[in-house]
Amino acid sequence: MSSFFTVEKVFSCAVALRIVFFVYGLLQDAYSSLKYTDIDYFVFTDAARYVSQGLSPYNRETYRYTPLLAWILLPTAWPGALWFSFGKILFALSDIVAGWLIYLVLQSPGGGGMPTERSLKFASIWLLNPMVANISTRGSSEGLLGVMVTALLWAVTQRRIILAGILLGLSVHFKIYPFIYGPSIIWALESSGSRVLDKKHSSHPSQSDGPKTHSEAILTFFNRPRLTLIISSLATFAALNLLMYAIYSTPFLQHTFFYHLTRIDHRHNFSPYNALLHLSSANPDKVSSLKLESLAFIPQLAISAVLIPLALAKRDLAGTMLAQTFAFVAFNKVCTSQYFLWYLILLPFYLPYSSFLSRPCLGITALILWIAAQASWLHQAYRLEYLGSSTFIPGLWISSILFLGVNVWILDIVIKDIGTHHIHHPPQKTQLTSQKDGEGKRT
Repeated sequence: MSSFFTVEKVFSCAVALRIVFFVYGLLQDAYSSLKYTDIDYFVFTDAARYVSQGLSPYNRETYRYTPLLAWILLPTAWPGALWFSFGKILFALSDIVAGWLIYLVLQSPGGGGMPTERSLKFASIWLLNPMVANISTRGSSEGLLGVMVTALLWAVTQRRIILAGILLGLSVHFKIYPFIYGPSIIWALESSGSRVLDKKHSSHPSQSDGPKTHSEAILTFFNRPRLTLIISSLATFAALNLLMYAIYSTPFLQHTFFYHLTRIDHRHNFSPYNALLHLSSANPDKVSSLKLESLAFIPQLAISAVLIPLALAKRDLAGTMLAQTFAFVAFNKVCTSQYFLWYLILLPFYLPYSSFLSRPCLGITALILWIAAQASWLHQAYRLEYLGSSTFIPGLWISSILFLGVNVWILDIVIKDIGTHHIHHPPQKTQLTSQKDGEGKRT
């Protein structure tokens, strides 16, 4: 009996899954008062319609994204119901492309060197995940970002540094948070023949021929790959921002970047900051010397953009990116279910050697607690938004604390797994080898 995990079967099922969700969404929108389409999709398409009329996308209230997204969705402003769904189809196709890139990375020597069947099993975590298909077909643009992030990882593992820099600059322009990957990639990039990117990792750092002066250490650190990545990413990011600023002026900077420093969203927010943000939104004119919405970034960025990259990036870059993203979302002042896709797309690179698979009881326990903590929060949110009960304190706040606690516990396990992981040493490209396909895979 042939295996289900072939390229044709897995990707056909992934496409079919999204078609089913898409058609179901059309029917629900047509016949139900509870709409399937995400409210953000209407924001995107309204902004695209403004652009089609020669106006600014920021004429649409609550549009907080790069104009690139509105430009991409211009066909949704064309006449016809099918064109309105263009964005949903694009986002769903982006899911498939991201899944293909996951598959390529898992098969590559720099990403694990897995055989086809095994790599497809782990890629299916993304490709065949109903939550992923549901979110993209509802009109969330996270699939586009997923393509950028997985393409970035693929480019780094293939040592296509200029391409990686361009993708990093583009993804940070598109959605700010991928900048946290910059420190990890820079720290992981060694000179040509890197033990990290070629997966020739040892638990001991390489020894130099002798002590180095400070100037020699600096020159060694800023090697050609690192400088190439820094220059190409900054140039791409700057070019896109200058172009958008030249067209849309200050509103571009305000809505795309500055807004996120002081945003006080409190609805559908799993974060413990939820109640405090609610109080801030209820008194927007109240002047306070303590701007919590800005200070919240300090612990979040210290963990996700500094401590985790320094501790883990030279062991497993993909796993480090997962840990960074998980920490960033868990400690973010605004945490919604769509943000879970940011780290879910990186899960296939970590799971093969994780404690959650090697110790099934631990994995099942973590999954149950993660879902139960969300269910507890959603119950309080339902009472608040649909029944009109005041559950901010203590119900909603305690549920948020519980969810954060579960996430911190899971993050601790992830960090320990990556910190003790010993990557298999694949054969050098210049050496003759008779090893069969499948050797060098993650264990």
